[in-house]
Amino acid sequence: MEQTSVSTARSPTRTAEILDVLRTDILETRLQPGTRLRFDELRRSYDAGISPLREALMHLASEGLVVSEERRGYRVAPVSEDDLREIAKLRGEFDALAIAESIRRGDELWEGRVIAAFHALQKRSKIGPDGEIDREWEGHHIRFHDALVSECGMPKLMGFRTILDLQARRYRRIAVHYLTAPRDDLAEHRAIRDAVLDRDITESGRLIRAHFMRTVDIILTRQLG
Repeated sequence: MEQTSVSTARSPTRTAEILDVLRTDILETRLQPGTRLRFDELRRSYDAGISPLREALMHLASEGLVVSEERRGYRVAPVSEDDLREIAKLRGEFDALAIAESIRRGDELWEGRVIAAFHALQKRSKIGPDGEIDREWEGHHIRFHDALVSECGMPKLMGFRTILDLQARRYRRIAVHYLTAPRDDLAEHRAIRDAVLDRDITESGRLIRAHFMRTVDIILTRQLG
C-alpha cells in the first residue's frame, strides 16, 4: 500500500518530519495493524536514514502506535477487542473527569470555544467521497473534544488523554467500515455540547462515556479480527 510521501523541504528536524508522516500513515491505516516495519523498506519508502527512523519509531512506541520486538525490530501495534475496550473505557473516564474540571473552572470564553468548535464540526461531513473519514472533519472533531476539556488544568491527565486519543483514531477509521446503519455523530456531539453548556457534570460524563463506547459497539457487532 502506498505511503504518504515525505516532503523534501527543510523542516526543524528530519526526525520530526519522518515521525509526522509515519504517524499519519499508521493512524490512517495505510500501514496496517501488525505490519512489520523493516528498516530497509522504510528507508526506501520515506527516503530517510537509519538514525531519524529509529528515533521516530521509538517515539511512536511511546505513543503505543508501534511495538518493539526483541531482536526483530518494530511492528505497527496490532488491534484487538481487549485493546479497543480498554482505550474506550479509559478515554471515557479521563474525558469525564477533564470535562467536569473544565465545567468547574471554565468561564464564558471557554463556553464560546466549545460553541465555535461545534459550529465548525457540524459544517463538514464525516465521510469523504472515498468512503473514508474526511481529514478536515477529523481535525474539527479533535478540536471540539479538545475544547470540551480545555479548562481542565491537569497537565498529566491531558498528556495521558493525548496518547489515548492517538490510539483511538485508528479504531475510529476502522469503525467506518463496520457500520451497518448510519451513525448520527452530530446528534451525539450536540448532546454532549448541550450538557456541557448546561454545566451538568453527571450528564456530560454519561454522554462522553457512551460516545466513546459507541465505536466499540459498532466494531464488535461485526467482530473485530
